[in-house]
Amino acid sequence: MGSRLVVQCGLPGVGKSTVAAAIADRIGGERVRSDVVRAELFDEPAYTPAEKDRVYATMLERAQRALETGTPAVIDATYEYRRHRDQVATMADTLGVDLTLVHVVCDERVARKRIREREDDPSEADVSVYENARDRFEPLERDHVTVDNSGSLPRTREQLDEYF
Repeated sequence: MGSRLVVQCGLPGVGKSTVAAAIADRIGGERVRSDVVRAELFDEPAYTPAEKDRVYATMLERAQRALETGTPAVIDATYEYRRHRDQVATMADTLGVDLTLVHVVCDERVARKRIREREDDPSEADVSVYENARDRFEPLERDHVTVDNSGSLPRTREQLDEYF
């Protein structure tokens, strides 16, 4: 069994995907990205709660398959709702794997700028999606590590050196 599951959470534009890619490279993990899964499941996503639940369930299934073959998994999604974080923790407990929850944060001005400048990115999140997610993001009550991705990529990598 893969011994490690890493889950990114945080608002759109904070750099979750950058952090997830770096972690996946470091631990030899399979990266499961919500934006990619959503695009595979829905030709024209409506971003309904039912769609979100299906995307999150599919991400868990893919992560579980990787873990069951001995490959670590890195899930890259907003995870703004406690119930989705609880589901991933339950899966980790059931599989007997270590779970690391990574809360990626970023200065709001930097995140807004990154969102406006995105190109060739599967994410469709714009600034209004950022604001909505910010307003509904439920506090993290589980043990987690925080990575501040406001600065340079080398600074972010230095923070990852502490944990991975």
